[in-house]
Amino acid sequence: MAPRRPSSLGHILVTGANGFVGGHLLPRLRAAFPEARLTLCGQAAGMRQTDFADVAAVEALVAAPRPDAVLHLAAIAAIPAARRDPTLAWRINLGGTLALARGILATAPEATLLYVSSADIYGGSFHAGVALDESALPAPANTYAATKAATDLALGAMVSEGLHVVRLRPFNHTGPGQSPDFVVPAFARQVAAIAAGRQEPVLHVGALAPERDFLDVRDVCDAYVAALARRAELPAGCVLNIASGTPHRIGDVLAELMRLGGIGNARVETSAPLLRPGDLARACGNAGRARSLLGWAPRIPWEQTLRDVLADWTARPG
Repeated sequence: MAPRRPSSLGHILVTGANGFVGGHLLPRLRAAFPEARLTLCGQAAGMRQTDFADVAAVEALVAAPRPDAVLHLAAIAAIPAARRDPTLAWRINLGGTLALARGILATAPEATLLYVSSADIYGGSFHAGVALDESALPAPANTYAATKAATDLALGAMVSEGLHVVRLRPFNHTGPGQSPDFVVPAFARQVAAIAAGRQEPVLHVGALAPERDFLDVRDVCDAYVAALARRAELPAGCVLNIASGTPHRIGDVLAELMRLGGIGNARVETSAPLLRPGDLARACGNAGRARSLLGWAPRIPWEQTLRDVLADWTARPG
């Protein structure tokens, strides 16, 4: 018999809490669950420091707090970073997550694990040219996606061992505070620098033809909060796409940021190091299940997201 899930959330463990998503998520968690105790794991002052490449340390992470839910954000999350050090990406993304799951089963089996997977795991399945739902087969096309796909599938298999896991597959999300390792802030940083006279009026870019299903990170965080709130109703192993269903051409994103930044006359140059081999032409998701089970839908207009990202980079010192 599966362990009984507590109806209320007394204690939430958040890994990777100091990252881009964590910065937007934590205020939402505190507002949604004001009575819950939060244990924050991350590389920042006041947070519990855990090396997710250290299996023993990760397994012990849940032993003392015995949380009701674990929201697992910690990962090597950038495709270029995983490509540069694939061994570390596998150790943290797969090894660290499985160690966390084993720790939950051993010391807090009643807890729900919310695993933040990635829509990148669909990879080659996007060649179908349609908005993919959760039935699409994983077909990862890069190291990062492969680590997330392997972890996603392995956690699904652990349901038979009693793990109550919900697998969330967010599509591309952006917002204020994101690293320029990702395309929208990479563009916004250059636009802000050109507008301020800190960079010559030339934007260095990768491929502009691909289309991506972009979301505002704040909408994504709302989906995570909704999944926590309804965790007891979600079946173990449940998979949920977090998507807008509306693809945006990368070149159009650049053009809009240039317009918002008032640098419409700047030159755009393709930089070979920014091109990704085997880049997909189009990636779009169907989040009908999340709408049905979570009552969630994105709310923030795309132009507002771009304005906020650009404002973030404009406010940063040169």
